[in-house]
Parts: sequence; structure tokens; C-alpha cells
Amino acid sequence: MDTLTHLTPSGEATMVDVSEKPETLRIAIAEGRIRMKPETYKLIQQGQMKKGDVLGAARIAGIMAAKQTPQLIPLCHPIPLSKVSVEFSSDEASSSFIATAEVKNRGATGVEMEALIAVTVSLLTIYDMGKAVDRGMVIENIHLVKKSGGKSGTYEYERDA
Repeated sequence: MDTLTHLTPSGEATMVDVSEKPETLRIAIAEGRIRMKPETYKLIQQGQMKKGDVLGAARIAGIMAAKQTPQLIPLCHPIPLSKVSVEFSSDEASSSFIATAEVKNRGATGVEMEALIAVTVSLLTIYDMGKAVDRGMVIENIHLVKKSGGKSGTYEYERDA
């Protein structure tokens, strides 16, 4: 089993030294879902929420959050991001929105945390803007869909059968 890279041999937390790692194109895609009452779903879908364009605000919040990842997660490296996008798809049958974030950079460390943060904050923003009409919304299944680049290569999420 591999050792944990954020711990010294004596068990103390440390930031991983990536200074000797080669720079490669790093791409990470993450997604998550927020379920809500059908009435809330329709209000958001039709742009009728009193707080305004929920999905537009959530998109911007997710992009902004990705850029703040090192301030939110201890020991994450501050890295330049080449691309951050957050897109939404809707699932009327379950009254839910699915957020998908893609983050890219060319560097010595990956962008998985930035993609996961973007999805999480975008979904939290939907919750915040909709909680006045639906406090029972559920955020779920936030996960890394795919990552590429770096020494470990490509990873793709495999859903349980």
C-alpha cells in the first residue's frame, strides 16, 4: 500500500514537495447533484426564483471557489488554473440539477480538488438561493468523474452496476 503523501515519516502533516515533478497538462472533471421538490425545480428551471438567476449565480460561485481551493483545503498547492467551467444539466424525473465542473492547468500537481470544490460550492449556492422555498433539498453524489495527466495517468469513475 502506498504511504500517505501529506504525512512525514513521523506522522506530521506536510505540504507535498512537487518541485521535482514534471509539468503536464492536468484535467479534472467532477460532478454532483441537488434534489428538490418539483415546485422548486420548476421555479429554478423557469428563472422565477426571487433571488434571481440561480444557475447563473451558482456557475460563477463554483468558478470563483475553484480559484480559492488552497485557502479552503489545508496543504493544497496554490496553482494557476487555465480553465474552470461549471455546467448544469437537469433531471426532471428526480427534480434535480447535476453540476459538472472541468478544471485544467499545466503544472506539477493535479486539479481534482479544484473541480470538486467548484461542484460543491455551485450546489451549495443553489441550496442557498432556494432554501426560502425548500429547506429539504439534498446535495449528493459529489465525486471525481475523470482526471488525466501526471505520473498516475488517467482515472475514470466507474459507477456500481
